[in-house]
Amino acid sequence: MLTREDFLSLNFVKKEDFTGSFQGMRFMLHQEDIEEEKKLKVYLWSEPFGFEATPEEEKIYRIFSFSEAGLAEAIDWMNENYDRIRYKR
Repeated sequence: MLTREDFLSLNFVKKEDFTGSFQGMRFMLHQEDIEEEKKLKVYLWSEPFGFEATPEEEKIYRIFSFSEAGLAEAIDWMNENYDRIRYKR
């Protein structure tokens, strides 16, 4: 199960995408500007490939507020989708 301690500060994500993996599931946190508002876009996909090498149809994503509360929601969403993603291949 992923927890807040598994992630760097949102200040890192402001400058660079944050990628990682957890027992067969890969993820990426990305800052995206939508209608002049900063959002946190979180992608999930199954190992073994990285983001660029994984076909788009094998990734899922969701958009959250770019805040600590949004990150907490994102972590919950990632944990909820863990079994679905890790067994995809």
